[in-house]
Amino acid sequence: MKSKVILITGGAVRVGSVIARKLHATGARIMIHYRASAQAALDLRDELNRLRPDSAAIVQGDLLDPDAYACMVAETLRCFGRLDALVNNASSFFPTAVGEIDEQAWHDLIGTNLKAPLFLSQAAASALTHSHGCIVNIADIHAERPMKSYVVYSIAKAGLVALTKSLAHELGPYVRVNAVAPGPILWPENDPSFNDQERRRIVAHTLLKREGSPDDIARAVSFLVNDAPYITGVILPVDGGRSASL
Repeated sequence: MKSKVILITGGAVRVGSVIARKLHATGARIMIHYRASAQAALDLRDELNRLRPDSAAIVQGDLLDPDAYACMVAETLRCFGRLDALVNNASSFFPTAVGEIDEQAWHDLIGTNLKAPLFLSQAAASALTHSHGCIVNIADIHAERPMKSYVVYSIAKAGLVALTKSLAHELGPYVRVNAVAPGPILWPENDPSFNDQERRRIVAHTLLKREGSPDDIARAVSFLVNDAPYITGVILPVDGGRSASL
């Protein structure tokens, strides 16, 4: 991984920041994308640069803005001169029950979870082909078994699974494309539907009978980036066996 460059969307907070730290620890240089979490992005950049000078930078971008994708790739190339991996981690998540779905919810959920990974991957394709790099998407185990009342989110993640496999066809043999599908890792913020009782019910459906951690996702991403040269078009569940028991 030494000297390789990785662009991580939503890399300043939550799971994205753990992925950034994990990949940085393997020797990679990290471009941290953020939309609104400017202070968190600055803090993480400074933290990583204290560990290894000039090894991290930040780029702001609204993933619903069509002009953002090429700008993010161009800024990464300007800072580091190359791009070896793209991690499409940023995601919107909120319920959309039938009867309550509107254009704004569709635009947000499809935009961040499906449209942005497609167009950012397209913008990065040339640089990744040049470096024989890879793309890792963060999908969801509920892409195959949708959650009740999360219609649009489930559609978007199902599309991301299809996109992962399609891009593996389109960008091979020079670029590998895979996805990680998390289970119960980090509970959504400010969502009362995931109360203590619901969390216990979800965890009970895992075969390991416990929650995972963001580090479990980061380890899987690191594996697909660093240790899986003959793996492409794969959706890797990291869910304690929950998808096997749903």
